[in-house]
Amino acid sequence: MTNRAWHLKSRPQGLPTEDNFELKELPREDLPDGWVRVENRWLSVDPYMRGRMNDVKSYVPPFQVGAPLEGGAVGVVVESRSPDLAEGETVFHMLGWRETATGAAEKFNKLPPLGVEDHQWLGNLGLTGGTAYFGLLRAAQAKEGDIVFVSAAAGGVGSAVVQIAKAKGMTVIGSAGGAEKCAWVKELGADAVIDYKAEPLLAALQREAPKGIDVYFDNVGGDHLDAALATARQNARFAICGMIEGYNGAPPHAFRYIMRVIAARIMMKGFIYTDYLAEMGDFYRDMGGWIASGRVKGRETVREGIEATPDAFRDLFSGGNIGKMLVRL
Repeated sequence: MTNRAWHLKSRPQGLPTEDNFELKELPREDLPDGWVRVENRWLSVDPYMRGRMNDVKSYVPPFQVGAPLEGGAVGVVVESRSPDLAEGETVFHMLGWRETATGAAEKFNKLPPLGVEDHQWLGNLGLTGGTAYFGLLRAAQAKEGDIVFVSAAAGGVGSAVVQIAKAKGMTVIGSAGGAEKCAWVKELGADAVIDYKAEPLLAALQREAPKGIDVYFDNVGGDHLDAALATARQNARFAICGMIEGYNGAPPHAFRYIMRVIAARIMMKGFIYTDYLAEMGDFYRDMGGWIASGRVKGRETVREGIEATPDAFRDLFSGGNIGKMLVRL
């Protein structure tokens, strides 16, 4: 059993390049008591990982140069010295970007028997869906009847936000780049979709929301945040999730309408998925029900093989995915 892992070779300046990553074999570790060995089947790549490649203090420690990278993964226990996990059980964990993960059993979570495909635990039932759920319903306090604007609505998080908002009785305006992505967001139930690559964003949002918006779910920052500020209604609530436009350098312009925060009494709340771990039972109940009933659907862009991981990650920043980006091993 090989165990190749992607390592951070150097810290990126701007958009990461292939020179920032190195694929190396990890030595085989013996299993102490209480440890397990897991053969990874699915790897997740997510935009937040870009921030961990910088040597700055944040809500999670930075990746270390020369060390293996980490991320969400689903795999199968192939060797166990723990009474809590048996060989053959499927687990979720955060030791991705590698073929095989080894560690204490408490680092691995056995998947609940919900009857869904394994990769869903990296998508709508995982960090991606949880980010959408808690950001919309907790951070933004969205409720039935609200007019919700969602940026990057064809991405993993954005597409989940669209569907959760519709399941909760909201009006949804999504933004996506290109006809194919916009058609899919419309298929998910969005009341209107803006192709920001085809027309000026602010004018389009003013057209689709002539009375303004109550909630903005921000995955992008930049022009999208500006447009949301310009069209916010009184007491609008913004869930600030991603701001991906600034991950590889400052966006060319932003916050042109920031003074509307005062007049419109806009609440802007940044949040992290882990802020709401105590409420995971609510998330699994609701999301599991929506998936079972067909009200929430997933779509994945899948790349094959460990070698594809860095390119899959980099493609997140150029719109190379529809739905959740995954790597299948």
